[in-house]
Amino acid sequence: MKASSILFFLTMISFVTFGQTDKSKRPSPPDSVKVKTTDGVTIAIHYSKPSLKGRQLGVDIAPVGKVWRMGANEATTFAVDKNVTIDGKALPAGKYSLYSIPGEQQSTIIFNKTWNQWGTKYDESQDALRVEVSSVQSATNQEQFTIQVAPSGTVTSSWGTYTVPFSVKAAK
Repeated sequence: MKASSILFFLTMISFVTFGQTDKSKRPSPPDSVKVKTTDGVTIAIHYSKPSLKGRQLGVDIAPVGKVWRMGANEATTFAVDKNVTIDGKALPAGKYSLYSIPGEQQSTIIFNKTWNQWGTKYDESQDALRVEVSSVQSATNQEQFTIQVAPSGTVTSSWGTYTVPFSVKAAK
């Protein structure tokens, strides 16, 4: 009885200790952006920011032509409080995980219905929307992956020498 009580106590301490790890100290720290657009849509994105660390984008990390979680760690989440269009295609209000299929000239942005999961657990059958967008070459090299949202509703992910923008507008 005494040994099982001690074992239970040590197990509980382990759960509390490991459950309270500081995510900001991860190699890919968490970040988020929340913007209310000029047409009244609130866009909230939560993601983790991986770094290149000498790896080649499109080859060693976020391989061209393969599904990639847009970020690191838990799935990147994309939430909108109103029905919207993404580059002209309808997406209902709600919360989604965000993936992409990187390409040199074109990339596919994927909004997946399953958002509360680890980022590598992608299930294509849960896709709510896929949108083809242009991949734009940048003159500067960005070491750490970032996502920005402009008041106009333009969402831009940037990493390495690539930027991938898409437009979010309130549905009419």
